[in-house]
Amino acid sequence: RSGSLEAECAPAAALHAVLKRSAPLPAQTLPVRGYDFADGPDPGAVLRSFLTTGFQATNFARAVAEIRRMIAAKMEPLSAAERSRAELGGAAGAASGCTIFLGFTSNLISSGVRESIRFLVQHRMVDVVVTTAGGVEEDLIKCLAPTYVGDFSLRGRELRQNGINRIGNLLVPNDNYCKFEDWLMPILDQMVEEQETEGVRWTPSRMIARLGKEINNPESVCYWAQKNNIPVLSPALTDGSLGDMIFFHSYKHPGLVLDIVEGELRGHHKDPPGLVSVWGHPDTSWGVLGFP
Repeated sequence: RSGSLEAECAPAAALHAVLKRSAPLPAQTLPVRGYDFADGPDPGAVLRSFLTTGFQATNFARAVAEIRRMIAAKMEPLSAAERSRAELGGAAGAASGCTIFLGFTSNLISSGVRESIRFLVQHRMVDVVVTTAGGVEEDLIKCLAPTYVGDFSLRGRELRQNGINRIGNLLVPNDNYCKFEDWLMPILDQMVEEQETEGVRWTPSRMIARLGKEINNPESVCYWAQKNNIPVLSPALTDGSLGDMIFFHSYKHPGLVLDIVEGELRGHHKDPPGLVSVWGHPDTSWGVLGFP
């Protein structure tokens, strides 16, 4: 009764804010519940519990469900008419019910996530790769010399004085980029010659395929992409060390033309697209453009 009296005397605005009745939630709303390790270790069950764990775990579980939906659509057989339309559209790779784009930024290639990405491309689990210039060059550079684990707190000025570059808590000796230049310059010479004598029109994806072939290293994402005929789209391919090398090369052997417009046309598919974008960057989210 005292509580009722207090409620009767309380300001109406406070009562409305604190004691407001709840509207019913949609019937499909799930209660929050995480994995109970009293049931024993079960990695699969832990991952499945992410859906009801909340915060980013729930987003992770939803992303997994979406990717499973892409894979299921990809496995569905196409009708004769759909196959014909896909062939007329000039889509890269085999026609399927879903063309899966994988977009990622260079820091993931600099890190150990590179090996996971390489596995996906090696086993043809994606159809198109979209990445930044760094995503290409860091993959190739790692075939020439390793990247090392450092610390976020290392001072960039002191590292630079010692010829060391820092990517987050990763360290890249400047010698790695010197090795990359020594490896790349003869290839650029060949590309200019083929352009002039054979009429080759270089696009970012054709150039990346050529570099993947030249590196000839099964640890490389670019190597497996060209081997499996998976285009690597990178509209801003010159925005990085690779662009610096092309610029310096032009003084010694001018004439190389990189056609970005024709390269973009390869990204327009007739199949329903699925996009897996890891991290965020103009290059990696470009893959969704051009679809209804």
